[in-house]
Order: sequence, then structure tokens, then C-alpha cells
Amino acid sequence: MDLYFSPLACSMATRIAFYEAGYDATYLEVDPLTKRVQNDRSDFFAVNPLGLVPTLRTDDGVILTENAAILQYVAERLPDSRIGAAPGMDRARLQQWLCFIGTELHKGLFVPLLSKTAPAEAKTYTLERGLSRLDYLDSYLKGREFLLDHFSVADAYLVTVINWTMATPPIDLAKWPNIKAYYERTRTRPSIAKALAEEFALYKAELARHKAAA
Repeated sequence: MDLYFSPLACSMATRIAFYEAGYDATYLEVDPLTKRVQNDRSDFFAVNPLGLVPTLRTDDGVILTENAAILQYVAERLPDSRIGAAPGMDRARLQQWLCFIGTELHKGLFVPLLSKTAPAEAKTYTLERGLSRLDYLDSYLKGREFLLDHFSVADAYLVTVINWTMATPPIDLAKWPNIKAYYERTRTRPSIAKALAEEFALYKAELARHKAAA
């Protein structure tokens, strides 16, 4: 499978899932500004007209988009890894958390706060609304190691999103000790530590490339 990604974007969750499963995927970096695929400078819009990562090309050549869908596909494609969930309520819970992370945290909270063009008033409003989501998550994580009863693709996604707090000073994890403990604990997991180290290095190279081109 081929994963189109940008460093430290939500696509890192799929990288974590692949590492957790021990799957040797092909990683194709997409420049978020030019929308060019770095290995051959091809136009990423030709792959995904929206220009969004992650985008997955399956072994059959099918293009799959949207983070939650890709993560669930990878989990089902690699069942021995146990990063998915059994049919029934367990799988519904997995989908519940993928939806919560994607809508309430990723798009609802972090995207506005990370925006370079959103007005200050909009960011203030977003933060005020988002606090209850973080309160809810903090309460849920109390006494829990993972979102489910085992590490899953939902954890891969949550760690990826929580990592963005480094770029959003208004969100101080000290205010949510259970989220902070969860993040500090899970980021040492081998699959996550490897993904973080590699994507931080790629992100620094991306910044240097953009600076040189300016």
C-alpha cells in the first residue's frame, strides 16, 4: 500500500498503524504548500482532487481518502496486528472514537487554532467550545491505558492530534492531567516514537526547503 502524507499531519496516524502492524508500506511525501509529491514532483491533485492527506493507494490500485476510513481499512487489512476491533459494539466504539477525534478535536478544535488566517475572535470562540471536549476526554482517560481495551488505530489518531498542542500554546495539557499522562505514556511506544522521530525530521527539512524557496 502507498500512503501519501505530509509531515506531522493527521496522516501520521496511518504511519503509526503501519509500524504497529509491522507492515512495509510505501510513503510518498506531499508538500502541503505546492501539493507536489516529493519523490517525483508529480501533481498530488491528480491523485486526490482535494489535495488532502492522508490518501491511500491500496494494493489493487484503489484510492481511498479520509483518515477514519483509511485507518479502519488498514486495521481490517492487517487483522493480526489487533489494531482494529471485533464486529459489534467493540467496532462501534472504535468508530465512535475515530469520529470524536476527527470532528470534535481535529476539525472542530485544532484546525481553527492552527489556522494562520482565522481571526482572533474565531480562535477564542473555538477554544471556549473545545474545552468541554478536552474535559470529556480527560475524564474518560482516567484509569485507562488506551481508548479501547487495547491499542488501536483510534489511539494512533489521538496521539497524532494531541501532538499538535506543541503548536497551539492556548492548549496547555497541564490542565488535563489524564490526557497529558496518556500522551507522555503512548509517545514512548515503539511505533509512535519511530513515527514521531521520522516525521519531525521531515518537517524540519520541509521548513528549510520552504525558507530557501522564499
